[in-house]
Amino acid sequence: MAAIRFERVWKRYGSITAVANLDLVCHSGEMLALLGPSGCGKSSTLKMAAGIEEVSEGEIYFDSHPVSQIAPGARNIAMVFEDYALYPHLTVRQNIAFPLSVRNVPAAEAEAKVEEIIALLQLGPIADRSVKALSGGAQQRTSIGRALVRQPELILFDEPLSHLDAEQKIHLRSEIKRLQTISSVTSILVTHDQTEATAMADRIAVMQHGVLQQVSPPDELYAAPANVFVAGFIGEPPMNLLTASIANGRLNLADADWDCPLGSRVVPGVQAGHPFLAGIRPEHVRVRRNGEGAVAVVGYCEPRGDTDVVLVTSAARPSAALVAEIPGPSGLLGNEVVRVSFAADRVVHLFSCDDGKRIGSL
Repeated sequence: MAAIRFERVWKRYGSITAVANLDLVCHSGEMLALLGPSGCGKSSTLKMAAGIEEVSEGEIYFDSHPVSQIAPGARNIAMVFEDYALYPHLTVRQNIAFPLSVRNVPAAEAEAKVEEIIALLQLGPIADRSVKALSGGAQQRTSIGRALVRQPELILFDEPLSHLDAEQKIHLRSEIKRLQTISSVTSILVTHDQTEATAMADRIAVMQHGVLQQVSPPDELYAAPANVFVAGFIGEPPMNLLTASIANGRLNLADADWDCPLGSRVVPGVQAGHPFLAGIRPEHVRVRRNGEGAVAVVGYCEPRGDTDVVLVTSAARPSAALVAEIPGPSGLLGNEVVRVSFAADRVVHLFSCDDGKRIGSL
């Protein structure tokens, strides 16, 4: 399967820059997710790879071949869209077979390929049904089958799960990952949903305002975000980000009475008395009615089954707030006075106040 490489790629629409100086590689056989909020440039990146949009500057390569020298129809790319793009008057089998019929693949060969895909996607029981009578999940599986039957070198998934309900999303994202692993086809997934990206991708490229922020495996994105944007975007609930400083061997957060002892730990690039941004994941914040910790007031408590998400504000400085994710149901109420502390195994991520880049962690 082909690797795809973006080399100093720009995409401009008049005076608007959608993608800026993108350097990115999707390795052969890899599932790479382009993740970010609306308008971050991920869809423009996908369209340039497909040949739907022209590159304003830079070059995209399939292996060592410049894409600009390959006609879009000759790129052997398949796309899976959020709206399925199926022929409603055709059956599942006929939709999957359609790309082969327009390429004049011999009938026996085409039939064998279609049956292989139907078996792979477990579509046998509905293969002869009209797609317009199927659920959204079954329609999207048919769309994926139509993409796979061509044996493409690259599949581009453009928000493939957006129209599905929660149960269908859970099933289909595991199905897509299974199929991609079996087929080893190089794949790029565009999504704004970090759960989808984390569940399906080998690596995730996070984008903001057309600029690549970080590309890493999902666990590395969570454990070592490259900057403040990635830190706040990856994780649900998002990471707490507070102005902090170090004094007398302690980490002080938000000029409140939320202190963490540092012991002998030292982080290069952080000087005593100089402010920086500290990031703490909500699961590392402890909220209790009694015991040790700083005094705080509950702003709200959101039950989420076996956990509660709790917003607390400092009694010493009400403008300072933390979000905690604690075991539930806790029964905490708004305006209740509680004690706040940090887990012994907590990680504090440190970022520069100047450019938001990662300094290190404590």
